[in-house]
Amino acid sequence: MINQIFFISSAYLIGSLSFGIIVSKFFNLSDPRTIGSKNPGATNVLRTGNKFAAILTLVGDIFKATIVVKIAICIGLNDLETMQVCLAVLIGHTYPIYYKFKGGKGVATALGILLAINWILALSAICIWLIIFSIWRYSSLAAIIASLSVPIISYFLNETSYILITNILIAVLIFFNHRVNIKNLIKGIEPSFKK
Repeated sequence: MINQIFFISSAYLIGSLSFGIIVSKFFNLSDPRTIGSKNPGATNVLRTGNKFAAILTLVGDIFKATIVVKIAICIGLNDLETMQVCLAVLIGHTYPIYYKFKGGKGVATALGILLAINWILALSAICIWLIIFSIWRYSSLAAIIASLSVPIISYFLNETSYILITNILIAVLIFFNHRVNIKNLIKGIEPSFKK
């Protein structure tokens, strides 16, 4: 029990590392929380014009989750414990203790979780994101639709009930974190990457 609590707490603390903020400070860029959607993620870092910094942010936010969840699986945590680790690293990213509990929306970190669980799920989410983004050019819309599709894909891939529940909870959290974006999309004022 003590080891389980320690590992879940560690997952939360690692998830709380915001690479958007860390990378932006390193490259002396504008704080991503002050531009675009005010979100410290790769999309807002990209809005600073530094593509390399945006890539580093994306990679960092993805693989902090992948590494944590992979370790949980490799050391033999059961399905329930692994689910708790997945949610802990995602909640850490969304509500980071280091940044007054104001973090990202969890899309990249959720992708990192999927990479650790099942690469087919991760690839499916990426493909859906790319299709939606290429049509409408809204990162938020692509993220919402991709995240909501993952539980459905999980079901058809006959994943375990724990993985299905984990993906449902992740989708709900991402949807909740995009509630302002959803309102902006409806109003037609959501920032986009249209040329």
